[in-house]
Amino acid sequence: MIIGTAGHIDHGKTTLVKALTGVDCDRLKEEKARGITVDLGYAYTPTLGFIDVPGHEKLIHNMLAGATGIDFALLVIAADDGPMPQTREHLEIIELLGIKRGAVALTKIDNASPECRHQAISEIAELLADTALTAAPVFQVAATSGKGITELRAYLEEQSNLPSPASGRGAGGEGSNFRLAIDRCFTLSGAGTVVTGTAFAGSVKAGDQLLLSPPNKPVRVRSLRVQDAPAESGHAGQRIALALSGIEKADVERGMWIVAPALHAPVRRFDATIRVLSGQPALKHWTQVHLHLGAEDVPARVALLGATEIAPGSEHWAQITLDREIGTLAGDRFILRDASARHTIGGGRVLDIFPPSRKKSSPERLAMLAALADDNPATALQLATEQQAAGVELDTYALNRNLDPATLQAITGQLSLKRVGNTAFSPDHWLALEEKLLAALAAEHERAPDMPGVERDRLRRLTLPTLSRPAFDALLAAPLASGRIAQTNAWLHLPEHRVQMAASDRDLWQTLKPLLDAEPYGPPRVRDVAKATGVGEDTVRALFKRVARIGEAYPVAHDHYFTASAVAALARYVATLNTEHGFARAANLRDQIGGGRKVAIHILEFFDRIGYTRRVRDTHVLRGSPEQFGS
Repeated sequence: MIIGTAGHIDHGKTTLVKALTGVDCDRLKEEKARGITVDLGYAYTPTLGFIDVPGHEKLIHNMLAGATGIDFALLVIAADDGPMPQTREHLEIIELLGIKRGAVALTKIDNASPECRHQAISEIAELLADTALTAAPVFQVAATSGKGITELRAYLEEQSNLPSPASGRGAGGEGSNFRLAIDRCFTLSGAGTVVTGTAFAGSVKAGDQLLLSPPNKPVRVRSLRVQDAPAESGHAGQRIALALSGIEKADVERGMWIVAPALHAPVRRFDATIRVLSGQPALKHWTQVHLHLGAEDVPARVALLGATEIAPGSEHWAQITLDREIGTLAGDRFILRDASARHTIGGGRVLDIFPPSRKKSSPERLAMLAALADDNPATALQLATEQQAAGVELDTYALNRNLDPATLQAITGQLSLKRVGNTAFSPDHWLALEEKLLAALAAEHERAPDMPGVERDRLRRLTLPTLSRPAFDALLAAPLASGRIAQTNAWLHLPEHRVQMAASDRDLWQTLKPLLDAEPYGPPRVRDVAKATGVGEDTVRALFKRVARIGEAYPVAHDHYFTASAVAALARYVATLNTEHGFARAANLRDQIGGGRKVAIHILEFFDRIGYTRRVRDTHVLRGSPEQFGS
């Protein structure tokens, strides 16, 4: 269990931790000289980890770097002073971070009269009323003499054996991808660069390949210590020190993360829910703030969504825009301080690290934010599939919440979603898309009765332009298999739809087609066919256009028609080249089919044009399947 101290300066936090653990958390010369805590200190027992934070108002940024990620708050109040300004601010921060477990150490009881102690206890009860710590026990201690320390330590040990959610540490547990918020970095002889922090999710072991994020620098875990003891592995909720290869101390800053490569997704903005403290002014749209998240401190602006201000004591949605990229995921807690970093304004919870840039305050988006605020990840996914006819990308959805594959699979199964690759559809939307597909096909037959049907990619756009090709192929598969849609060469059509070639056209086509068949991958052009047969050029051109409409020929280039069987064979050649090399080039296609390079270029450009391939510099990468040509 990670315990964080909280309280006013000079109320004995560091002395108390030393009495509980035997470790002096003040390690800096300045701390020794001034007798005050300046930066975070750490101490451990076999079952407890302590983060000792500064109490001075000017060092709140250091306090916040340690407070995010603790499980248990130890509020330290001196008996001779009672609650003081920083006591109250630290308590507000504990509340905003969602920390619900804690205890109060009433320190320096040897310096206070019974009346002072009694008054302090009354003030503490008033201070904690209506907070998450309202029922927190109060332990009267004197750290210098050891009075009350045994009882407090026993209580903390008892609490460490109870199950506890990871307060403020975002979504994802031990089975999720690993992420650790860095709050310290140093170099050790024999170990190299060492970073320390609280593990927010997942697990780690020696040899793991991870990333320093946001800089996106690969690192390897050489060794690790957990709760300041050598360990083979560590997991979410523990204090971990990682000895890393691949980076130097100068590469690392407090606030960065060590993450599994899949979690590297630094952001400049995110959607969140924000609560403003009751003692602060209303938070207005586009207010400049300091945002504290994990161990990070970054200037930011708050854009309110669907409101012009958040009243004191109230909560609302907002989009936070940051001055620089940071690492965060849904569920992470954060604190907002004013632009001068003197006062805590409020805090909140990250909801979406992939927020939309348009319609940010639409009723649909606000409903989605409410769903994202639900701790059950199925709630947001269900609403997203209901809102998005083109489906929800599961990779993005899972990354936002750091969901492991097993959890994601369980959720999609629970919701009975139609899953196509990494895209999920609601059952109702999937049925509606199928109906829309059939209706689009019928409408095209009515609009162009002389056409044999609709090309696959055009039908996808008519059904839903934003539908991905894999999803459309899956949508089309069932009607094709059941016979509700038929395919003739490249054309998709309803089974009852027929376009017949006129008898005169059929006779002329049978006369001219052998010229194309004689050189299937380099057939003569329209003018050459006309010269060879004595048929007028315009007559040949018009016939070939009509033949192309019913799918028996393709206009590969201007006035250059290939038979359907030749195009199907060429499609298979291109597919084979992609299988062997990952792409097709004009040179290797020419080697396969013979002829000139210019014809091979025309063929590949044709395949790009109709969506069978896409051009990537001087290569052509497969995006369709040969079956779309009736092969």
